[in-house]
Amino acid sequence: MMAKKQGLRGNLYLIPTTLGENEPLEVLPISIKRAIENINYFIVENEKTARRFIKKISPRKSQPSLHIELLNKYTEPSSIPAFLDPCELGEDIGILSEAGCPGIADPGSDVVSVAHERGIKVVPLVGPSSILLALMASGLNGQRFAFNGYLPIDSSERKLEIKTMEKLSREKSQTQIFIETPYRNDALFAEFLKTLSNNTSLCVASDITLPTEQINTKTVAEWKSVDISLHKRPTIFIIQA
Repeated sequence: MMAKKQGLRGNLYLIPTTLGENEPLEVLPISIKRAIENINYFIVENEKTARRFIKKISPRKSQPSLHIELLNKYTEPSSIPAFLDPCELGEDIGILSEAGCPGIADPGSDVVSVAHERGIKVVPLVGPSSILLALMASGLNGQRFAFNGYLPIDSSERKLEIKTMEKLSREKSQTQIFIETPYRNDALFAEFLKTLSNNTSLCVASDITLPTEQINTKTVAEWKSVDISLHKRPTIFIIQA
């Protein structure tokens, strides 16, 4: 399916990974395994974890045969086009996310943009996105929603942004989705309870797809009587006013 063909360009495959330390084929379709087994060129955020994932999903694949380019906050934008040069020689390339889907709250979109400019076919593969899975399970508005990423770290700025997003949710009937660095989850959750109106709905979705998964939607007033620890647990927060 993805074999090198002389005279033809290779494709760029967007390869999802697991959201935690579960067995890959418990949450990933067999197409991911086939892609990994047929691709030797990868663009990844962290080489060590990428190699570990590849070995876990395809134990017989030769690690020395892998060609890996790093795409992270230290990558010079000017170096990105060269990452796709193997496609011009008929080789397929895979982008691996650290957790979830490449390009969705994760690096990858810059490479994909260059691929479109160069006429390289982009193939997104099916896999888990914590953002979409949380929204699916929240019971909140899945017809109109926005992913806002990280809120400001500064407390006063964060409070203002939360109030702004709550007002936007109310006026547009739009669900607002947020993510936070896991060790700051408890602080953000506390800020939500202090800042949001009591009747605003808040979904807290932690450890999605893992055995410890917890997804609950309550009003802010209801959450105030709940004792919950989110420290170091990957969590999605969703509000709807």
